[in-house]
Amino acid sequence: MLYVFNVVLPVFALILIGYVCGRTGKLGVSASIELNRFVVWLALPAQLFNFAATSGWQTLWQPEFIFAFLMSCFLVFILVLGVSWYRTHDLAASSFDGLSASYSNTGYMGIPLCALALGQDGLAPAIISTFIVFVMFALATVLIEVGMLSHKKSHEVILSVLKSLCTNPLLIAPVAGLLWAASEFQMYGPASQVIAFLAAAATPCALVSIGLFLTQKSDSLPAQAWSISFAKLIIQPLIAWCIAAQILDLPTLWVNAIVILSALPTGTGPFMLAQYYKADGSVISRVVLITTMGSLVTLSLFLWSNSRI
Repeated sequence: MLYVFNVVLPVFALILIGYVCGRTGKLGVSASIELNRFVVWLALPAQLFNFAATSGWQTLWQPEFIFAFLMSCFLVFILVLGVSWYRTHDLAASSFDGLSASYSNTGYMGIPLCALALGQDGLAPAIISTFIVFVMFALATVLIEVGMLSHKKSHEVILSVLKSLCTNPLLIAPVAGLLWAASEFQMYGPASQVIAFLAAAATPCALVSIGLFLTQKSDSLPAQAWSISFAKLIIQPLIAWCIAAQILDLPTLWVNAIVILSALPTGTGPFMLAQYYKADGSVISRVVLITTMGSLVTLSLFLWSNSRI
């Protein structure tokens, strides 16, 4: 449990710092807005590009694991989206809910946790899962665009969606990183350092921004955030385990990895996407907080029970 706590604590601490700064007036509403812009347009794209550009294709091609983790994400995404759409009939808002329930914090928490719990062999599934959440991110972006443009004609919606996908920095960056990795070119030293500096700022700035956002009043129902958090921490790992262990019969290491990665708390990606579209991020910010705190219990229980088998 100690190493789970050591990984989760910095996430919670940064959210708390943002919350305290917002409550005490050290950082105001304008700070939150500008911090979000910095993350969305500079820091997070640099992090996504850097991660994609430094990953090897040979390590990433594990079709059975890819299928299992992708299906666990997709099924939870569709389940939560469907329930939310039935209640609100708002496709864009429902897509944010679905993404919040299926978007694991694989980059910041998944990689160190898998390395600690499973050794160096645990790095491969953690890296693969990070690319899979990019796919969920892209899917949610398409549905959000369609939902926001539902009043337009079909061809106008298609053109607008394509334009948005081609100009969204959070989608362009990982694609550009993959293309750079495939080219086998060497990055110019100073340029690589600039990207690394920006990438390092993405996670702490995003988490502080969430803390600032939590200080704002919200009309969202607390039950909504709790139900999404339940889907993220309980339902997704169960689905992942059923597919990986019961259907595909993957090796033990890969089964353990997929459960850990599925049980991770919600990452900052959905919140940043909401900020990009100027949508209400109150539910997402609470889901990030609840799942971050809850994962300390769920992940510790899983790792403890696994160590006793």
